[in-house]
Amino acid sequence: MSIIGIVAVDRNLAIGKDGRLPWHYSADMMFFKQTTIGNAVVMGRRTWLTLKGPLKDRQNIVLSRDPRLRSQDSVVVLSNVDSVLDLVKNDERHLFVIGGAQVYESFQPFIERWIVTEVPLAVQGADTFMPANFLEGFELYELRQLDEGLRVKFYERKASFGVPPSGGIVSPPQRSA
Repeated sequence: MSIIGIVAVDRNLAIGKDGRLPWHYSADMMFFKQTTIGNAVVMGRRTWLTLKGPLKDRQNIVLSRDPRLRSQDSVVVLSNVDSVLDLVKNDERHLFVIGGAQVYESFQPFIERWIVTEVPLAVQGADTFMPANFLEGFELYELRQLDEGLRVKFYERKASFGVPPSGGIVSPPQRSA
């Protein structure tokens, strides 16, 4: 099991505007689905509320302290990062951190790899951004070109071969040719 951050950013590292994703690219949505399907995804309450329901064929974990949000069907609501890590620690599947900004920040010490889609825009009025240094300590190991001018960059933590912050042993990530 690996903990992987997956995010799409514009040229200024924007990830949101008015509580929503400020773009729609079919190629990015398809890539996101193909990459995360069969795994677990963790998101914040606000990200959860933007979805039309649970992401299919994935374990949906919502990180929230709101007592009105309750676990249901394929959705597990947990109140802190430690309980999420505890839930998935013996899981064979990967845990994808899918947003928003506070969830990315909370999981940053545990993220072993990043998958970053670069969107060819500079969103006017964007109000949610990734920190400029979120890839500090990571190195690029793969670049893919998607349709619609999108590039996906794959990064791994430079010290990912050994003991990660979660305390388990991590094998080197599988790289596709």
